[in-house]
Amino acid sequence: MSVPSVSIEKGLDPESQEQDYVHTIYNEIASHFSQTRYKPWPIVEKFLKSRLDYSVGIDVGCGNGKYLGINEKLFIIGTDRSDGLIECAQGISSNYNVGVADGLNLPHPDNSLDFAISIAVIHHFATEERRIEAIAHILSKIKSGGEFLIYCWALEQENSRRGYKEGDDQDILIPWVLAKKQEKKPKQPRRRKQPSNEVVEKDDLKPELNVNETPENEPETKYRYYHLYKKGELVDNALRTKQCTIVEEGYEKDNWWVIVKKI
Repeated sequence: MSVPSVSIEKGLDPESQEQDYVHTIYNEIASHFSQTRYKPWPIVEKFLKSRLDYSVGIDVGCGNGKYLGINEKLFIIGTDRSDGLIECAQGISSNYNVGVADGLNLPHPDNSLDFAISIAVIHHFATEERRIEAIAHILSKIKSGGEFLIYCWALEQENSRRGYKEGDDQDILIPWVLAKKQEKKPKQPRRRKQPSNEVVEKDDLKPELNVNETPENEPETKYRYYHLYKKGELVDNALRTKQCTIVEEGYEKDNWWVIVKKI
């Protein structure tokens, strides 16, 4: 049975909201989340393979680094706010150039990079102002004429299992079901066969269980904050930075995406 998303409490401090419902949660689910992130999305792969050889770029919110090795003729620096995910990336490949950094406070020099990507990250910022600020900050790191590919979850997901649609709340908490590892139980000694004249109750053969106890292998649900972008909203946010023009835009895998060029 799927776990439904829930609306987030209004009026929370944006930085606290991001800390509690994004940064902390991704550290807690990092290993499990990383196991599900291995197949590149076609538009992202196409973008990276179309860059000029030996270009230098950044992947902001790189997660476990699944896009860092798509094109071996590029030098990509991956950053993520989750040190848990960066540890996963380092465990996958020692060749990845990765580090922990906030998307609003990147360490790269301004106007120094050829391109940037940020896949399924901007939607985690708590307010529209912070989402626009994040796009502007990433743009500030690339050279004039450089391109930036952004992906964000779409509100229009009627054909997916999630079923979000126009009219639904755009600011919600999305569940991540984290199955607990089952510990191996010690082998029980074989019971002697009971004489036919001895009555044995079924429950006598089972360990006692406190009715208030939760089974150890019951899955745990963590909730992550998302802003679901409606059609045209991501393009609008990018243009409001006044730093770019639109190259291309589209919809893929329940996400709106846009490629912008820095002015």
